[in-house]
Amino acid sequence: SCKAKSTKHITYEMAKSAGPQRLKGDVQFTYDVKWRESDVIFGHRWDVYLHQTKHDDTGVHWKAICNALFTVVSLFFIIACVLVRNLKRDFARYEQVLSEEGLEESNEESGWKLVHGDVFRPPEGILFFSVIVGTGVQILLMSLLTVICALIGFASPNHRGHLVMALLFNYELMGIAAGFVAARLYKTFKGKSWQKCTAVTALGFPCIFFSIFFIMDITAAFYGSTDAVPFSQIVLLILLWSCVSAPLVFFGAFFGYKMDAIEFPVNTSPTPRTVQDRPWFLSLPFTILVAGLIPFSACFVEMYFIFLSVWANFYYHFFYMLFFVWVILVVACVEISILHTYLQLCDENHHWWWSSFFIGGSTSIWFFLYSIFYFQKLHISVFATYILYFGYTFLASLSIFLFTGAAGFFGSLWFNKKIYSSIKVD
Repeated sequence: SCKAKSTKHITYEMAKSAGPQRLKGDVQFTYDVKWRESDVIFGHRWDVYLHQTKHDDTGVHWKAICNALFTVVSLFFIIACVLVRNLKRDFARYEQVLSEEGLEESNEESGWKLVHGDVFRPPEGILFFSVIVGTGVQILLMSLLTVICALIGFASPNHRGHLVMALLFNYELMGIAAGFVAARLYKTFKGKSWQKCTAVTALGFPCIFFSIFFIMDITAAFYGSTDAVPFSQIVLLILLWSCVSAPLVFFGAFFGYKMDAIEFPVNTSPTPRTVQDRPWFLSLPFTILVAGLIPFSACFVEMYFIFLSVWANFYYHFFYMLFFVWVILVVACVEISILHTYLQLCDENHHWWWSSFFIGGSTSIWFFLYSIFYFQKLHISVFATYILYFGYTFLASLSIFLFTGAAGFFGSLWFNKKIYSSIKVD
C-alpha cells in the first residue's frame, strides 16, 4: 500500500525489510506496469494463445485433411466404377432392339428402369419434406458464408463475438433461399396449401431452436451463470427474426411459386408399384447408421478442435482447414447418398426421397455419439452443465442433419434425372 496522493509505491524490498506490520485502517493495493518493446511482429501477437495444446499444430490438420481426401476420392472411384460399369450394361440392355423372345424376357427383368413410372412419384408428407429441404439449404448456405467470413478475418480472436454475429446475420439473410427452395419443391409435388408451407418454413426451425435455447437460458440464469443471455437480447433476436428472416422467407417463396415446377424426364404412372420387403441389413435404419460413418470419418479431427474451442476455451483459428473439411463433408454426403439411391432403385424400391435425405444427414448421428464420448472427458457434475452441453450439441446435430441431408437429396435428385433422361421409355 502507499500513502494517499503519493507517487512513491512500496516495493518488495521495502516490505521485506520492514517485516510484519500491524494493520491500521484501509489497505490500498497498487501495482506498476512497465511496457517493453517486443520482437514479435503484429501479425503473430496471438500465437501464444492460439497454440495452447500439444496437438494444436498445422501438421495435424493437414494429415487429417489428407486422410479425408483419401476417403472421399476412394469413395468417388468406387462409386464411379460401380455406377459406370453397371449403367453402361443397363443402357446397352435397355436400349437394345429386342426381338419377340427378347421382349418376352424383358418383362421378367429387374432393375432401376422398371420403376421409371414411380421414381418421381411425390413422397408422403410433401409439405414437411419441402420444409426440411428448404431449411437445410438455408443452413447449408449459412454455414458456407460463415466459414468464408472467418477466412477473410472477420472472426478475429480478439472479437470472438463476431463469429456468432456472422452466423445470425447469414441465417437471417439465407431465409430467402429457404422460402424459394421449399416453395418450388412444394409446387413440383402439386401441393395446394402453399401459404401453410411458407409459414411452416419461416416458423419451424426457429421455433424449435428458440424453445430449446430458452430452456437452456433459464437453466443458466437459475444457476447464476454468466452464459445466460439477457432478456433484452432475446427480445432483440425475436425482433430480428420477425422483421428480417420471416419476410425474406415469404419473399423467396413468392419467386419460388412464380417459377415453373421441376421437370422430370419420365412420366409417373397412375398406380404405385408395390415395394418388396428388404432384409434387415438393407433396411433404412441400419443403412443410415453405417452410411453416416464414412462422412464423419472425414471430419472428426476438426470436430475435436471445435469442441476444444467451445467447451475448453481454446482459440480455433484454422478456418482455411475448416473450409476444406466443409467441402469434403458435403461431397462425401452427396456421394454416399447417390450410391445408396442407385442400389435402392436396382432393388426396385422407388421410395428414395426420404431415404436420400436421411442417408445424407446420417453424419449427425455420429456427431452426437462423439459428443457423448467427449463429454466423459470433461468430468462435469453440475446438472446445469448437462442441460447446456447436450442442448447445444443437439441443436448442432440437428443443423448438421438438415444441411447434409439437403445436400444428399439434391445429389440423388440430380443423379436420378441424369440416368432416366438417358433411356427411352415407351
